[in-house]
Amino acid sequence: MIWGLGLGLTGGIVIGLLLIFIAKKLPSVDNISTYIPAETTKIYSVDKVILAELHQEENRVVIPLDKISPLITKTVVAVEDVNFYKHHGIDFRGILRAVVRDIMAGGFVEGASTLTQQLARNVFLHRNRTLSRKLAEVILAIQIERKFTKDEILEMYLNQVYWGHNTYGIQAASRHYFGKDAKDVSLAEAALLVGLLTGPELNSPRKNMPGAKRRQKLVLERMADLNLITEKQAKQALSQALVIVEKPKFKYKAPYFTSYVIKQLLSMYGEDALYTSGMKVYTTLHYALQLHAEKIVKEAVEKGKEEKPDLPSGFSQAAILSIDPRTGYILTMQGGVDYLSNQFNRCTQAKRQPGSAFKPFVYLAALEKGFTPQSIILDAPITFNTPQGPYSPQNYKHEYLGNVTLRKALEESLNTVAIKLNYMLGPSSIISVAKQAGLEAKLQPYLSLPLGSFEVTMLDITSAYCTIANGGVFVPPTAIIKIEDREGSILYEHKVSESQRFGSETIYALIDMMKGVVKYGTGKSANLPRPVAGKTGTTSDYKDAWFIGFSPQLVCATWVGNDNNKPMHKVTGGSVPAKMWADYMVKALEKVVPIDFPKPSDLPLSKNAAQEAPSSNEKYRIRDVGAPKQNDSKTDDSIIKFFEEE
Repeated sequence: MIWGLGLGLTGGIVIGLLLIFIAKKLPSVDNISTYIPAETTKIYSVDKVILAELHQEENRVVIPLDKISPLITKTVVAVEDVNFYKHHGIDFRGILRAVVRDIMAGGFVEGASTLTQQLARNVFLHRNRTLSRKLAEVILAIQIERKFTKDEILEMYLNQVYWGHNTYGIQAASRHYFGKDAKDVSLAEAALLVGLLTGPELNSPRKNMPGAKRRQKLVLERMADLNLITEKQAKQALSQALVIVEKPKFKYKAPYFTSYVIKQLLSMYGEDALYTSGMKVYTTLHYALQLHAEKIVKEAVEKGKEEKPDLPSGFSQAAILSIDPRTGYILTMQGGVDYLSNQFNRCTQAKRQPGSAFKPFVYLAALEKGFTPQSIILDAPITFNTPQGPYSPQNYKHEYLGNVTLRKALEESLNTVAIKLNYMLGPSSIISVAKQAGLEAKLQPYLSLPLGSFEVTMLDITSAYCTIANGGVFVPPTAIIKIEDREGSILYEHKVSESQRFGSETIYALIDMMKGVVKYGTGKSANLPRPVAGKTGTTSDYKDAWFIGFSPQLVCATWVGNDNNKPMHKVTGGSVPAKMWADYMVKALEKVVPIDFPKPSDLPLSKNAAQEAPSSNEKYRIRDVGAPKQNDSKTDDSIIKFFEEE
């Protein structure tokens, strides 16, 4: 008993001294009623343009308690702090209950914060769950209760709290969601608003109406349990149709990119830190180039509509993405024609078939296996008898060139040659090469793999092209360079990570072949008076058209199509996308000194390889696998075996 009393006395003294120590360092609560929310978080482009200011204090409208509907005040108290008018800043029953649960869980799992404690925390303290913070919160709450009346505390709380979508205070929230003042909201609207407090972004009716309704139901049930409303009123409120007003005009610059960055910041720091901590976020975006990309996309879509205004087969969407392959910095991201009307980002969210834009990875796999740009293959009609039935790939123009070099086959984007390479090498080899390059899409080992029959995001395939442009070195793409706190201390700094995935000789051979695509082949519309390379991509049904190309300093992808997957009117990657690409690259590279892709030493590659005659003893001459007669139903056992192995 003596030891117990001694320990208890010692513990009491320690806690008392700790409370005195903490109290001396706490700010005064005298000015809490005029407190302005935490400092703004700013997002910058690489050319020092502010893309977003994440504070929205202009959305805060401080109003007196008598301008707030009693439905809101009663609901907040019922849900957040039922003993608000009984305690003096702290709820001892709630604390005891929370302590028991925390001890049983071995950590902080439940809080017991009163509205007064929440107000103290939001204004003066961080949200980390530590003992010192909790003690400070208790001290401040007691001081606030001594300084202000209950109604004053409730008024400050309702004007201070965050309601989602950068709206602070109940007045701003009421206007943001329902287009009305806080004094005019209905019971159903009040319940929905209060339900947002536990997760304003997660359960926002703009993003997640089912989640918002679930929270609303819990709030109404709580009020009915406390006899603040009847069961009938709760049911009527729950069934009332909620009209969420149209979203206000978006204030971000480069909204597709900025929203992409904000999503990353939310996952890194959470809502509170992002919107109240005053961080400075330095991104990779080049805003001047972004404006040019926006202009190109808008003009392309407008022209597309003008050419075939009465046909549903025109295109209504386009996108541009550019990345510096040496650093992975995303310089431009225009994910659609109009963010205000549609926030879907076609650079990062849309999954589309790349068509022949995938073929460079087929040829890279061939080069890895010992083929050269001068290797000969027969371009001719062919049928593969597979367990799924005959498969007869066809060239886009239904024309066949006979014996051709791999260089020529890539320049003309010959489908039969790519399919034969796939058959010879095995899809698993090609998939492996694509994955090494950085392509994260789910690829299946089908004969049609080289034709891009699977789906990719623009960011994914552009990143893989960066590996080619960067001499076989993979660098992950990034949108954020550095993040500082309000004092200028670095919270995060991106480090460029390099990984050599392919030999420089192999990559140079592929780039040399892809130069021919732009000079002599399907990508002539993208040709520039400087070293560039690229590849067109067109799906067989004209649902997607791509051009992805690069200089040594910049990779750019362009795409046109329709969100509803309606076919276009014979729009190919070598037409509109290639012209968009050239328009963008001329502007992007106007102040960049032209340089050629670095050539590895002692590389035996002929400058006139495209004009060389087929060699009679070519090591990798590939003959026709065999085209069975139209009525021949015989199946090639070797092909069946191949598919079974895959």
